[in-house]
Amino acid sequence: MGPTAQEPPSQDPRDALRARTRGLLESIVRPLARAGVSPNVLTVVGFLAMVGVAWVLALGHQRLAGLLIIFVGLFDALDGALARMTGEASAFGAFLDSTLDRFAEIALYLGLLYLYRGDTLATVLVYLTITGSLMVSYTRARAEGLGLDCKVGLFTRLERLAVLIVGLILERTLWALVVLAIFSNLTALQRMWHVRGAAAEESSERPH
Repeated sequence: MGPTAQEPPSQDPRDALRARTRGLLESIVRPLARAGVSPNVLTVVGFLAMVGVAWVLALGHQRLAGLLIIFVGLFDALDGALARMTGEASAFGAFLDSTLDRFAEIALYLGLLYLYRGDTLATVLVYLTITGSLMVSYTRARAEGLGLDCKVGLFTRLERLAVLIVGLILERTLWALVVLAIFSNLTALQRMWHVRGAAAEESSERPH
């Protein structure tokens, strides 16, 4: 009986997308690497650009804001590609990137709060969406701080931004907020359930 072919490991679709676009991103950042641009500079520029998008959103230009988020979102991928190419990847760079990502997302929802000021339903939806978004990030960070893997989740930042972009471009922002308010919080609960199981499994494997 011949050797059995091993099944290729299952891959997260998000990781597969990053792998396919890596070559393109590296070709974009190569001139920046030659110019000596720091990955952290790109991270900060991307954050400031997203604050600008939030201002555009607050002024009521929903479709334009949706299109701008797509463009500005490239910075989130470019800084990592630049860090890998230049060998400047660092713990602080990763921390700065994740932290400013959270602030950028909060800025977008602040723009929505201003846009829908006086609308109670929209205000509640934005509040629930911000809560879910932060808790999705916190549950992963806390789990990893305890040494547990926690990358599971229906609505990570990529999915949240995708839903928001579609809602803004189609000018169906309230419906997008309904989806985000529900599924971001469900994702936080999903991660809590996952960590519960992972912690129990780790505990059972420890010698008594």
